[in-house]
Amino acid sequence: MKTVTSPSTSPINDDPKLTQMRRQVVARKARKEIGVRVFLVLMSLLFLVPLYWMINTALKSNPELAITPPTLFPQSWEWNNFIQAINTIPFFQYFLNTVIYTALAVIGAVLSNLIVAYGFSCLEWRGRDKIFYLVLVTIFIPFPIAIIPMFDLFAWLHWINTLLPLVVPAFLGSAFYIFLLRQFLLQVPHELLDAARIDGASEWSILWRVIAPIARPALGAVAILSAVGAWNDFMGPLIYLQDDSMHTLSIGLQAFRSTHDIQFNLLMAASVLVIVPIVVLFFIFQRFFIEGVTMGSIK
Repeated sequence: MKTVTSPSTSPINDDPKLTQMRRQVVARKARKEIGVRVFLVLMSLLFLVPLYWMINTALKSNPELAITPPTLFPQSWEWNNFIQAINTIPFFQYFLNTVIYTALAVIGAVLSNLIVAYGFSCLEWRGRDKIFYLVLVTIFIPFPIAIIPMFDLFAWLHWINTLLPLVVPAFLGSAFYIFLLRQFLLQVPHELLDAARIDGASEWSILWRVIAPIARPALGAVAILSAVGAWNDFMGPLIYLQDDSMHTLSIGLQAFRSTHDIQFNLLMAASVLVIVPIVVLFFIFQRFFIEGVTMGSIK
């Protein structure tokens, strides 16, 4: 009877040179992966340094700020700085104005850009790609060029000192968000859309019942990007909102800086309060943001 040698005991697998080569390959791959992770951790820490320094400064007292070299951690945690920062300006009024502006801008960005992107990706019509390229070119138009014409238009409409000049443009679409959603929707199988049309579904029904659930990651990315843009918007509220009761947090922070330029601890405390909501928002919806930006494949 012929004896069959198992792979585990074959001479090839028992070759010391081959075993050593395999160990070298595994070790080289492990070193490469460890090097990549160490690099990413160091870069993450580098980007977190400004945030750490802002929080560190916000918790220091005025005498401690004058210490040279500066301390890496507060000697005494001055939580009262946050209370003083809130009481110095009408923080809650500015916060409410910012929340309203951000919420309306997010709703407008999600609705308008989804509709336009659906027309540019899921509908076949003559000249579709050419018009899309024309829309895409508007990304390269500098904002300062459009300030005066837009201000004249909104003044003619009597929209100055209202939220309309800030909110209405969000309902008219954005070239970047249209591009982001279009690239995502191009992955939707046309067979799925044709099946819905055969079943008698209208285009609006397909958009809201089929496309919207599929495009949830991309819509989440658009919502987060538009929320960050509206929350941090400075030029828009500065130009169109003249009444102090209408100001947002970005304008209030600039006013705080002009009146408390020397008290850096209070300035940093106010800055921390301004960025906390948007940081929390990102961590809650970071999965949708990453999936939408990376154009996750549709299954």
